[in-house]
Amino acid sequence: MINKDLLEILACPECKGPVKLDEEKKGLVCEKCSLLYPIQDGIPVMLVEKAQKLGV
Repeated sequence: MINKDLLEILACPECKGPVKLDEEKKGLVCEKCSLLYPIQDGIPVMLVEKAQKLGV
């Protein structure tokens, strides 16, 4: 779904923390901010405005 090398350098634009791939939700998750950044056509959309808040 996403290149492993790219995943290693991506960071949450909100807190600058690490993100993890969640294949089930089809996006990148920042656990600190509880945000899910969608992946569209294989490209992560790393915009806070486009992120979904995860239920805590």
